[in-house]
Amino acid sequence: MNSNLLKPRAVLFDWDDTIVHNWDTAVQSLNTALVHMGMKPWDEDEIRRRSGPSARDLFTQLFGDKWQEADKVYFDTFKRLSLENIKIHDHAEDVLRYLSMNNVYLAVVSNKRAMMLREEVVHVGFRPYFAAVIGAGDAKADKPDPAPLLMGLEGSGISPGLDVWYVGDSHTDMMAAHR
Repeated sequence: MNSNLLKPRAVLFDWDDTIVHNWDTAVQSLNTALVHMGMKPWDEDEIRRRSGPSARDLFTQLFGDKWQEADKVYFDTFKRLSLENIKIHDHAEDVLRYLSMNNVYLAVVSNKRAMMLREEVVHVGFRPYFAAVIGAGDAKADKPDPAPLLMGLEGSGISPGLDVWYVGDSHTDMMAAHR
């Protein structure tokens, strides 16, 4: 065991595929947008390789000045499918309950659109666990920029340090945590 690892004062969590599983919904939504924009759908490997950035960042790269059209298709598809298909990862609530009972500050920091993120957090009944729920567009920049993580700590009196953990599933999450 690493003796330098400090007990966390705060744990910030990514949302998608960290606390909840909705990968299939994201894949279907992305491929619907790609096909709508005249592109071939991506296979699982391509999607995993390119996942991480917020939709606005990814779609700007892919579609240039037509990114908003693709974004609308993606968003409408995701919104239609998400709440009916969202699944909580096994033991996620046990972890949140344990940390909360031990007075660890908890927040969600995600590149999912803020409005949709907050709706999902409420839908699965997890809002009481989190002091902050920060989504794409809430901070001056999205992950991998550290701004949303810092925003997740605002008002807590906790400064970034070795006792602040960020739990995520993508390279974008790890880049934001290191920054």
